Amino acid sequence: MVVGDMEMHTDLLVIGGGPGGYGAAFRAADLGLDVILVDSQWGLGGFCLHAGCIPAKALLHAAELIHDAERAKIMGIGFGPPRIDLAALRAWQQQRIDTMAEALMTLGQKRGILVLRSKARFTGSSAVRLTGAEISAVRFKHAVIATGSRARGLPGVDFTSGGRIMDAGAALALTDIPQTILVANTGYIGLELASIYAALGSEVTLLEQADRLLPTVDADLVVPLQESLTARFAEIVLGAKIEEVVEDAGGVDVRFTRSGTTEQRRADRVLLANGRIANSDDLGLDHTGVNLNSRGFIETDETRRTRDPKIFAVGDVAGGPLLAHKAIREGRIAAETIAGKISSFDVRALPVVVYTNPQLAWCGLTEREARQANIPHAVKKFPWQLSDRAQTLDETGGLTKLVIDPDSGRILGAGIVGRHAEGLIAETALAIEMGALAEDLALTLHPYPTLSETESEAAEIFLGNPMHALPESQ
Repeated sequence: MVVGDMEMHTDLLVIGGGPGGYGAAFRAADLGLDVILVDSQWGLGGFCLHAGCIPAKALLHAAELIHDAERAKIMGIGFGPPRIDLAALRAWQQQRIDTMAEALMTLGQKRGILVLRSKARFTGSSAVRLTGAEISAVRFKHAVIATGSRARGLPGVDFTSGGRIMDAGAALALTDIPQTILVANTGYIGLELASIYAALGSEVTLLEQADRLLPTVDADLVVPLQESLTARFAEIVLGAKIEEVVEDAGGVDVRFTRSGTTEQRRADRVLLANGRIANSDDLGLDHTGVNLNSRGFIETDETRRTRDPKIFAVGDVAGGPLLAHKAIREGRIAAETIAGKISSFDVRALPVVVYTNPQLAWCGLTEREARQANIPHAVKKFPWQLSDRAQTLDETGGLTKLVIDPDSGRILGAGIVGRHAEGLIAETALAIEMGALAEDLALTLHPYPTLSETESEAAEIFLGNPMHALPESQ
């Protein structure tokens, strides 16, 4: 067969194999639809599995082990300086990725999904042309666009050449451990990567344009993180606006302004975490009825249907918080809608996690959002120095925070900073989705001693009868 001489028909064409794409494909196949999934580079798992979320979390786990080994000295346990075999670390990281990719492919095959490694461009509202595959075109009844996002480039900076200036993808490749690294325009991705390099032995300088780290995140959660990172990084510079980045044979010079004064720092490598943009270009969307907003994200309704009734869009390419779990849910909703079921994205508590050390997690309404919207609210905080389990873990800098309707007692939002926040936040997300009251959370029996008790303790503070804290009236 000559490559590119065959046309296929399908109920559903999914473009993009990341969480949103395989979420849509798997759900649609389970509902009896014939599904073809096309991905130009990664196959099932997409960027998130192969070059983003999973590689980062694997390295963050390694960084946490190094951090814990260092802190064990106060317990009378000494391990000595870590000896890092970079090749072995990369091999372990890749093994985790390969195992997960194989599992996804097996799930797709058993569902009867045809996965094609190819570039797809729309030629109309019911067909795409493929390049690089034996199949030249696919005609579909419906399509789901799940092409994700990519790092935002900077004029005059080439992130793909293997040079000293890196984006997040290049930083995760971990080609070496530089003696010095400068991370600019941080955001949560930059903080996670900076934490990895600091644990591996690099001297980290952080340049943040705002007057504090993570300026859009609840300040109560950020304070313990900023204190922790200040102790581990060589320097954190706030209010720094990048003016110029120049690479030479020996390193990178970064010029920035702070309080009207121009300053400069030099490092072996520089990571520019400059945000992400939608992969909505070069899809042939001009041959469809799909609309883009001013930032290049695809506009959708609550079912994730675009202005073109046959085409849906999910995940990063459709905007909103760029989160894998959100993309998976959106993919499922699109598939269910296409299959004729009533389904829509009506999540009230979208959990967000920053995998630094300590971790940050939050969901539902934040204190600032409640204040800006003039929503009546009570804020109750349980500091982890009052938690017996936190004491045994030497994690007393953490905090659990609840935002509660003062009249009904309904839980509106939650925030946690500290170890295992990634898992702890799920209980409050469930509580918000169920419309639970602080009383429900307080009366749920939590095992002792655990960090999960901090959530019920915060609820007890609202009710006026805490166990491990004094009532606010005293």
